[in-house]
Amino acid sequence: MELTPRKERILSSVVAGYIKSGEPVGSKAIADEVGVSSATVRNEMAGLIELGLLEQPHTSAGRIPSQKGYREYVDHLMKVPELKEEERRAFDSMLLSGSYDPEKLLGRASRLLSGVTRCVGIATTPSGDAARVKAVQFVQTSRRTAMLILMSSAGTMKNRVFHCDFDLTNDILRVFFRVFNGKLAGKAVADITPALLQGIGVSLGQMYVLMGAPMRALLEVARDTMGTEVFLGGQMNLLFYPELEHGGARRVMDLLERREDLVLLLRQRPGHVVTRIGRELGRPELDKTSLAVSRYLVDGQDAGALAVLGPVRMDYPRVTSVLQYVAAQVGQQLTVLMKDE
Repeated sequence: MELTPRKERILSSVVAGYIKSGEPVGSKAIADEVGVSSATVRNEMAGLIELGLLEQPHTSAGRIPSQKGYREYVDHLMKVPELKEEERRAFDSMLLSGSYDPEKLLGRASRLLSGVTRCVGIATTPSGDAARVKAVQFVQTSRRTAMLILMSSAGTMKNRVFHCDFDLTNDILRVFFRVFNGKLAGKAVADITPALLQGIGVSLGQMYVLMGAPMRALLEVARDTMGTEVFLGGQMNLLFYPELEHGGARRVMDLLERREDLVLLLRQRPGHVVTRIGRELGRPELDKTSLAVSRYLVDGQDAGALAVLGPVRMDYPRVTSVLQYVAAQVGQQLTVLMKDE
């Protein structure tokens, strides 16, 4: 059976109506919207059920989209709206206040996405797999402690406080700065290993006795930089969707806490928003959810992900529009931040 233009309009109307209300959509509501008789709509709905695009939960109920129906809608029928100017300004204002710290920026992005979509907002830090050392900075925090800050080409800044068994002075911190930046600037973060640091230490002669604590701190922040950090916002939003009752929301939230599993779900090619619906996610606990993912670019390179996780009846046009804009802004701000460092 062919998916005619009228069937497409009716399918789009059912999807939009069900997204809005969460209730099966009847033929009368569609007839008023499409401009045909209720009998015609019922006939067309029967055809859409035969195509596997609609479902009828009960004999006398209206219709709801199937997961196949949502797929057809997202891929071919939905129209992504342009954000209003005032919305763009509001989003920019939220993101700008965290733009000088990559992690604060991404945390704000996840909260922005959750607030606007009433779903779960997700953001990941740029992957450190191919990152290089941009600079190593030191900030004294007390007489014998200081903070080491590793800035990478991936746009991340990781820090660790270390303690020495001698008093720190400005001269000693300058030595730390010269040694670490002279030996490591431009090197791959993945190359910062105990063996590399031991070799650097041997080359320092008697100065090596001063370098133990900052070297241990550097090794720890290098490992942190290599990992991917995940920021979540709005997990409690899941509790307000009836389709995720009876433990469904709890199972989804449990998966969200398994960061490695979540990061795997966010790996997409850069470009357009990629949406996976229900069983397409390959995780039983996510069968009643959908995940929309947009990768952001830093200096033209794939860096991290922004995503929205919600019920299968999420507002796909709105989610897509918001994700596209926020991902572009996050990528731009992280690119500027990297160049300013």
